[in-house]
Amino acid sequence: MDYQMLFIIGMPRSGTTMLERILESHSMIMGGPEPHLLTPLAHLGYFDKVDKAPYDHILAAESQKLFVSNLPNKERDYIDACRSYCDVLYGRLLSTTGKKIYLDKTPAYGLILPFLGKIYPDAHYIVLSRHPLAIFSSFANSFFDGDYHTAQKYNPILNRYIPAMADFLRQDDVPYLHVKYEELVKDPETYVGKIYDHIGIPFEKETIDYGKKQPSPEAQKGLGDPIGVKQHSRPTTKSIKKWVGELASDSGKLKLMQDVISKLDPADLETFGYPVDTLWKALEEAPAGSVKPPRKKGLSIYTLQRKAIVKLRSQAQKGGTFRKMLNKIKLTCDVLLRE
Repeated sequence: MDYQMLFIIGMPRSGTTMLERILESHSMIMGGPEPHLLTPLAHLGYFDKVDKAPYDHILAAESQKLFVSNLPNKERDYIDACRSYCDVLYGRLLSTTGKKIYLDKTPAYGLILPFLGKIYPDAHYIVLSRHPLAIFSSFANSFFDGDYHTAQKYNPILNRYIPAMADFLRQDDVPYLHVKYEELVKDPETYVGKIYDHIGIPFEKETIDYGKKQPSPEAQKGLGDPIGVKQHSRPTTKSIKKWVGELASDSGKLKLMQDVISKLDPADLETFGYPVDTLWKALEEAPAGSVKPPRKKGLSIYTLQRKAIVKLRSQAQKGGTFRKMLNKIKLTCDVLLRE
């Protein structure tokens, strides 16, 4: 392989898109959409499997394990095969640019880190963490119009990601650099410089002003932050404490987040970079009456689409007439599209 892999590991709404925009502005790095190449590979059955699939996933998992046990080098051959699949795709895309480093910042990789470390033990890893309450506030407001309960029911991101990322931060088999979002936006020159040192490439200071460079067409079309990162041209501290006003002004949201945090292992929170004894500090220190609820964001096409999807999905899961109608539409489409 004549190129290097660079992975940004971070939760949704933790600043990964901003960091990707900075790094892909570097003359040696190619960024782009979130390809999710490794997510399905991790769940083919040998290391882990999906809950449902359009085939017998339980039988497939057992068959794969039996097959791999008969390979000359057992698991090593299977890992090599997974690596070869990714190398072909990453490498051939990178070959169109003349660059030597491919950057993948798919957030879902934060949930398959043991597998990712086996496939790419020699890659560069940047682990980006952010205050958990700020992450959830951004998640709920960006995708669920500020409805914390719907957001938690739809995807309990803190409960899923923090334990998985903390486990990775405690291991020492795969080297990584841990960067906190708050420190990155307060002092981007220092922390972006540390990232380039970790990768082993020259520091290009102009990449910090990522908004001055038009992102690649691929990056604009791909998955990622559809809202926040487009509003700024360089790292900003404006969103660091937005969650404080929201929780201070809404006891229902505060109670939910207290419950969510209570279910997390304090050791995981500390490893993630936000110990329990300081987690609520900004909220506790806010002078009485000084904290105002954040202003409601205007609706965009993206947020309207998300609201419609959440509403329709909720109705479909209840069953009844609406679900029957969707099944009829699905059957009609299957018949029409059948070759």
